Amino acid sequence: MFVMELTYTAPLEAVDAQMDAHVAWLDRYYASGVFLASGRKVPREGGVILAAGISRAEAEKITAEDPFVVAGVCAYRITEFIATKTSAELAAVREVLPAS
Repeated sequence: MFVMELTYTAPLEAVDAQMDAHVAWLDRYYASGVFLASGRKVPREGGVILAAGISRAEAEKITAEDPFVVAGVCAYRITEFIATKTSAELAAVREVLPAS
């Protein structure tokens, strides 16, 4: 699973100008089952997306397609983790630690 953390690198006016395209991009990955949750940071200096069922390379490709990135208004920090414990609602994306 991945935590994709966005940090805005431009004024909010520039971010807001790309918002409709960004939401359409989010919708595409929600429809495919990759995105589990997303939202703005508080204070509004970026956002967070939870994604599952993809590789690191796919996560990097997906974030590179974000209209925010294409427009140069945000940067991503991608953190991979193994979700060994989840709520019942997220049981389908629960993971098992690899054998050591």
